[in-house]
Amino acid sequence: MTEDDAGKSGIWTRLLFIILFALLYSIAEIVLFAVVVVQFLFVLFAGERNARVHTFARRLGAYLYDIIRYLAFTSDERPFPFADWPDPGTG
Repeated sequence: MTEDDAGKSGIWTRLLFIILFALLYSIAEIVLFAVVVVQFLFVLFAGERNARVHTFARRLGAYLYDIIRYLAFTSDERPFPFADWPDPGTG
């Protein structure tokens, strides 16, 4: 196999991962919408954000960002489940 053939093989493999991560992104969007609704209800009825929902939302946002970077070819690192779940820190 020549170097050119290996490169073409790699791009086809990436296409499969692009399809997978595009599907995961779509699922994560639905989860994000649910998180928004839950957090809104917490603020509406409790008067403050739920810390656990807030932490999960930050991590979910970082995960969506990781997927976008991979899909846009700005990163070659495959996001979760091929890497650790993102931890953007506190804030």
